[in-house]
Amino acid sequence: MKNKLSVLAALILISISVAAQSAPFTINIEPLNISGLGGLQAYAFGQHNGKWLIAGGRLDGLHRRQPFASFDVAGNNNQLIIVDPISQQQWSAPLTSLSVALQEQLSSTNMEFHQEGSYLYIIGGYGYNAATATRKTFESMVAIDVPAVIDAIIMGNPIDGYFRQITDTEFAVTGGHLKKIYNTYYLMGGNRFDGNYNPMGNPTYTQVYTDGIRKFNLTDDGTTISISHLPVITDAVNLHRRDYNAVPQIMPDGKEGATMFSGVFQQAIDLPFLNCVNIDSAGYSVNPTFQQYYNHYHCAVLPLYSAVNNEMHSVFFGGIAQYYDSAGILVQDNNVPFVNTIARVSRDAAGAMAEYKLPVEMPSLLGASAEFIPVESLPQYNNGVFKFDDFISDTTLVGYIYGGISSTAANIFFTNTGTQSSASSQIFKVYVIKSTLTSIDDLNEASMSNLKLQVFPNPTDGDFTIKFFLEKKQDVKVILFNLSGVKIEEWTLSNLKRGENVVQRKAKSLKLSGTYILTIETGNEKATRRIIYEP
Repeated sequence: MKNKLSVLAALILISISVAAQSAPFTINIEPLNISGLGGLQAYAFGQHNGKWLIAGGRLDGLHRRQPFASFDVAGNNNQLIIVDPISQQQWSAPLTSLSVALQEQLSSTNMEFHQEGSYLYIIGGYGYNAATATRKTFESMVAIDVPAVIDAIIMGNPIDGYFRQITDTEFAVTGGHLKKIYNTYYLMGGNRFDGNYNPMGNPTYTQVYTDGIRKFNLTDDGTTISISHLPVITDAVNLHRRDYNAVPQIMPDGKEGATMFSGVFQQAIDLPFLNCVNIDSAGYSVNPTFQQYYNHYHCAVLPLYSAVNNEMHSVFFGGIAQYYDSAGILVQDNNVPFVNTIARVSRDAAGAMAEYKLPVEMPSLLGASAEFIPVESLPQYNNGVFKFDDFISDTTLVGYIYGGISSTAANIFFTNTGTQSSASSQIFKVYVIKSTLTSIDDLNEASMSNLKLQVFPNPTDGDFTIKFFLEKKQDVKVILFNLSGVKIEEWTLSNLKRGENVVQRKAKSLKLSGTYILTIETGNEKATRRIIYEP
């Protein structure tokens, strides 16, 4: 989770203009408690016929700072848990009948996982390895027959015949995500963390980010798993992130994809990313025009798409973030605290994205390392995005949020002795309610630009004019990126005035060709435009 060796402890208030926006839907969450179900966070899950199979994760809260207590084996989840949210029952079985290799990986934390048909595929994870008497990132994939294991545990029958495990060093990843886009699997982001966690600056571990997207094809006949690795996508700047949210998407062109939202940490500073990375079968692209402020750490996320409006919505539930809203003020806390914000990021038909704070909140500082478990019988695309237009009822139960870290205070990272947070046992039913005239969400205009940026002529031969509006006199940074997010040029504009500014830029000497991204930044605003170079 957080690996801060140093923190900028700034607390900054940024004035924002909050605009009332008619919401495409509203969200309601309703608590559900199941007797005997314990708390859990950072786990993997699959499901069949409405019942959940849960593996791995932690029984405690935020990892402690004391090296001897951090990721203590006593906090490992050494059971497989079955939950029926309809009958409100739960069952469990220990891992002891499985091989040591399976036991260790299936009791690890922050695994990557994806369910395809009956099989839940689990990759990597960080946990204790008896052979080395230390902790490591497991370099394995496990395939679990979900219906068979659920039935066996409920009936009290043996489970050991329903697991297969293969070893592959490419799968030594924790804190990333595993998604499938059409027929290809994408192991996105994350890192390899080997050794005992130690935030005190002692060299008791090695940590290497994947800085990439590892693609592969998988063939499984129920007996043998065959992996065919594809070329790796590497970007040490934009894909250097872990513990983020990877959300399946339907893109504006109607094709399947996924978006990597936020995550930690930027290479130059221990703060979350604010931008996102869009991934589809053709490749990936960084979206520098959008800034996400409210939900930066892995949390439960609900994806919905309206084909009628060609709008993609991703709803984030609580967690950890660098920003939160306080009475219309966007508060920047570089300690990156626990938050209770529920926010929606929406993408329109033109691909423009904006962030909205919903009027409903999590009931406490809750949500980090929780999961959204969908109602599988509802209309969905192949990648798990809900078909919003096909919802028949005014109010639809779309899924559940289970577990996660519950914190007693926003900033506990430097005082954490194990009592300030816990793994939550709480379940929430999540309802989507079709919008009414009174449905209002608050647009976070900081996620979009108010600078009124214009660039002309466009297309340009390299010489162009930048026009923008400033509410006060200040310097402005201008950055030119290519479509992969690589910085081409950066310069600072000084001696600007309040109001409209017009600046000419002669850049023929760069000898560029094609489409690029021009971004201007002030202390609290950012605007971006696409530029087409036609030399």
